[in-house]
Amino acid sequence: MQPNKMTLQFFCPRWGQEHETYDAFCRKVKEAGYDGIEAWVPFDAVEREEQAKALAKYNLLLIGQYYQSFEKNFEEHKCNYEKQLRNLLEANPIKIDAQTGKDYFSFEENKALFDLAKSLSTEYNIPIAHETHRNKALFSAHGTKAILEKIPDLPITADFSHWCNVAESLLADQQEALELACTHAIHIHARVGYEEGPQVNDPRSPEWEQQLNAHLQWWDAILKHHQKNGATNLTITPEFGPFPYMPTVPYTREPLSSQWDINVYMMELLRKRYQ
Repeated sequence: MQPNKMTLQFFCPRWGQEHETYDAFCRKVKEAGYDGIEAWVPFDAVEREEQAKALAKYNLLLIGQYYQSFEKNFEEHKCNYEKQLRNLLEANPIKIDAQTGKDYFSFEENKALFDLAKSLSTEYNIPIAHETHRNKALFSAHGTKAILEKIPDLPITADFSHWCNVAESLLADQQEALELACTHAIHIHARVGYEEGPQVNDPRSPEWEQQLNAHLQWWDAILKHHQKNGATNLTITPEFGPFPYMPTVPYTREPLSSQWDINVYMMELLRKRYQ
């Protein structure tokens, strides 16, 4: 399939590459053919400047990432959520991926966080996409469907690998939820999950063909929706992660596959498929 007038931008996750300086990381990202990185923005002024300089040096874009959904107390959680989002927004990313809320918060509590993000998104004129992530507000297909029906303008990051894990299936019996989610997705995390986990050990391996094809069909649907509605840009982060997402050899913890190579493979696979 070949989208008309659709620009795809691919982002490399900082997750798993924290051992490298930002300059070395961004140089490698640029050479691999990515358009930018997806990363948390440090509060420390020195680290923040290091990140900004590397992005500018290699002409890379930034998608900010919020994942610090740790506080059990809702008011503390909400306060830190705003603090973290403002820190990301001040770095002027093109978009933010937010692991918003908790699976055990009430709908009203999670909605308060969605409303806060919407207000901040309007204030800074930067989109905030809420990730379909285990342990967060959008942890399941059926739960997200109920939320999207109540909040019809909620933008999401589609990471359906988590839903496969939660539902212990490839979601064949939850098509309505998937179809609705695809119309809300403004960002994709291109990781392939399976019935018993959020990440196959290597999507290039033939035993995972069914799981890869299921995810490709969902991503196809997101792209088609964007085309149908006249959108000209879609962002994608191949987001296979390091240990413990990446299976390892017992005792040695040697990764079974290369996280870096798999993410580059996913970028090249999707670029060829859609462009």
